[in-house]
Amino acid sequence: MTESTFIHRFEPASGAGSPPLLLLHGTGGDENDLLGLGQMISPGSALLSPRGRVLEHGMPRFFRRLAEGVFDEEDVRRRALELGEFITDARKQYGIAAPIAVGFSNGANIAAALLLLKPDALAGAILLRAMVPLSDPPKAELGGKPILLLSGQADPIVPASNSAHLAALLTQAGARVSHKVLPAGHQLSQADVTLARNWIGNVAAEAA
Repeated sequence: MTESTFIHRFEPASGAGSPPLLLLHGTGGDENDLLGLGQMISPGSALLSPRGRVLEHGMPRFFRRLAEGVFDEEDVRRRALELGEFITDARKQYGIAAPIAVGFSNGANIAAALLLLKPDALAGAILLRAMVPLSDPPKAELGGKPILLLSGQADPIVPASNSAHLAALLTQAGARVSHKVLPAGHQLSQADVTLARNWIGNVAAEAA
């Protein structure tokens, strides 16, 4: 693989008809973090799980931030395009279709940026506790891509207005967005797993 490579794990598909998943961890996670979640929400899917290449106090992230909730947007753009190149290379290497991103927190934010900057890289996305990644995003054409956005009602990091703005932004770009606000904080709950599993089952059934 080229310069755009990331330290990553790849688990081949064990069943037909399940879409490949791109697993994108939160701050301080790594390539092993979301493998269990991926297996829970879509048993049988191929799993591609990269580790973020930016370190913040030793903790891996997918892009730099200036403060909590304040992103280095130039870095967001650069890192999203790097991730897009990695996906292209990985698809060739492992023979998989465009994946559905499953991102948590920082991973969900880079997935949202990827949807806006390089829409062809992903077949859809599950965005868990995502924020608007760019204050001045390009005009993207998402052509009906399915997106599930799960927000926490008591999330101390992501204001409700921000996640609502992200849902509107993706909808305006042509995505089919399902946005649900759960009685949760920033951490994931069992409801996230159940909703994500049902949603992915519906997406796979539509594609079949």
